[in-house]
Amino acid sequence: MFFKGIKLKELFSTSEEWHAFIIGFFEVLCPWPERQPMKDDYFFRIENEHHYYLGGRASGVIAWLIIAKLIQMIFW
Repeated sequence: MFFKGIKLKELFSTSEEWHAFIIGFFEVLCPWPERQPMKDDYFFRIENEHHYYLGGRASGVIAWLIIAKLIQMIFW
């Protein structure tokens, strides 16, 4: 099974994991250019949790697909 070595109780158990996920999610979800460039300090914080960052970006893409489908259902 795919999740054989993963303990579900340890997913998102630290603030660094949540931070990396949320940064990735909102980088994709927000359609406007950033007002201030992201500091290198942010990338240093998410370096060890890069897989959570990528999961956040993937979740942002899925959120856009859901938003697009909702708009299609409402207005067409």
